[in-house]
Amino acid sequence: MEAYAVIETGGKQYRVQQGDVLDIELLATDEGASVEFDALAVSNGSELSIGTPVVEGAKVKASVVENLRGKKIYSFKKKRRKGYRRKIGHRQELTKIKVEEISA
Repeated sequence: MEAYAVIETGGKQYRVQQGDVLDIELLATDEGASVEFDALAVSNGSELSIGTPVVEGAKVKASVVENLRGKKIYSFKKKRRKGYRRKIGHRQELTKIKVEEISA
C-alpha cells in the first residue's frame, strides 16, 4: 500500500497520492504556484490517522499546473404541451493541480 491523504477543497473531498494530477474547483492562484492543503486523514500504507477535523501537522503540498474550464454541461427544462423549453449551458472554472508531497 502506498501513502495517501484525504483533502477538502471547493466543498469536495479528494483521496490523493503523491504524483496525482486532478481537477479541482478554481483557486485564485497563478500557474506554477505552490498550494498547501490541510489533511483530513493520512495513511502511511499500514496505519490510518483520522483528524477531528484535520490531522495536526499533516499537510499536502501541490503545484498548480493550469487554470482551465471544464466540459460544457447542458441543462434542459420542458413542460409538455405548454410550449415551455429552456436550454442553458454551463462550463465550470477548474484548476489542475499535481500533488508533490504528503507530510504527516
